[in-house]
Amino acid sequence: MSVERVKDFFEKEGIADRIQEFDVSSATVELAAQALNCDGCRIAKTLSFHVDDRVVLIVAAGDAKIDNRKYKDKFGKKAKMLAYEEAEPLIGHGVGGVCPFAVNEGVEVYLDESLKRFGTVFPACGSSNSAIELTIPELEKYSHFKEWVDVCKTAQ
Repeated sequence: MSVERVKDFFEKEGIADRIQEFDVSSATVELAAQALNCDGCRIAKTLSFHVDDRVVLIVAAGDAKIDNRKYKDKFGKKAKMLAYEEAEPLIGHGVGGVCPFAVNEGVEVYLDESLKRFGTVFPACGSSNSAIELTIPELEKYSHFKEWVDVCKTAQ
C-alpha cells in the first residue's frame, strides 16, 4: 500500500509520527481541507503529467490551476495529465493519494511558486485519507524536488 511506502520513507527521516490519517476521504482539495479544518489553498496538491517519456509531478497550492501558456513555456509541451489508471504504476501512488514522497525512480518533482505564500502546507501521504503538515523548507527537503517553477495561476 502506498501510504506504507510513505510511512517507511518518513520513518527514516524521523517524522513518520507527523502523518495524519483520517476516517474520511481527503482525496480532493475540498475533502482534505474539511478533514484538516484548514483553508483549501493550503492543501499542497500534486498534479501528474507526461512530458515526452518522463513523468512530472507539480506540487501546487490547492487554489492553483495550471496556466497552459506558462506550462508550455517551461516544459515545451502542452500539459497532458496522466490517466487515472497510469498514476499508481508510473508514480507509485494512486489518484487521491499522489504525493511527492517515496515516488518511483525517475519521477521528477517540481514545486510551484503558488506554495511560497504559506508557512506550512498539507500534502497527501500516499493514500486518499492521509496528509502531513510541512514547512516549505521541509517540503523542499523531503520531496527531493528538481526546481521551483511558475506554471500555475491562482484564484483571484
